[in-house]
Amino acid sequence: MRRRYLVWAVLVLQVLCAFFFVSGILTTVLGIPLAPINWAAREVIELGAAMGLLFGILMGFLLLRATQRRSDRIESQLRVASGAFMDLLEDSFDTWKLTPAEREVALFAIKGYSTPEIAGLRKTSEGTVKAQTNAIYRKAGVTGRPQLLSLFIEDLMDGKLEGGTSSDVERRDQPVRSA
Repeated sequence: MRRRYLVWAVLVLQVLCAFFFVSGILTTVLGIPLAPINWAAREVIELGAAMGLLFGILMGFLLLRATQRRSDRIESQLRVASGAFMDLLEDSFDTWKLTPAEREVALFAIKGYSTPEIAGLRKTSEGTVKAQTNAIYRKAGVTGRPQLLSLFIEDLMDGKLEGGTSSDVERRDQPVRSA
């Protein structure tokens, strides 16, 4: 939140300083008469405006660099979480003793593909996919896709991805109670 105010403060400073220079040029071009001010005061104002623009450039650079670092850090964390999620899936699939075909169907189901779409991607019949999804649900101890997804979403929300324990995998081996 503080960074947002700093960005706005730098922007306002730069707008005011730029307005000073642009207004001087515009009044001359448009022939708008202004009351003259002391040249020493004008020099001080121009130096202040120039320093304000330079300060704005420096702050803009520093804020851009900090934002880039933050973005890089978040992307790195996302890659770690994505890899950890795949590890979580693989651990669960191992615990449930899914066949290679069931693993593939489970991944497609978790990604949100429908039964006909999974059948098309795997070049099998819908009946085969339904049988495989039923086997997956039975082995996972759930009654359907929403409960299967909830097993993994629960771990995401609990922050179990980075330091999951064997009890996490054992819990997924337990049947989920229907609401």
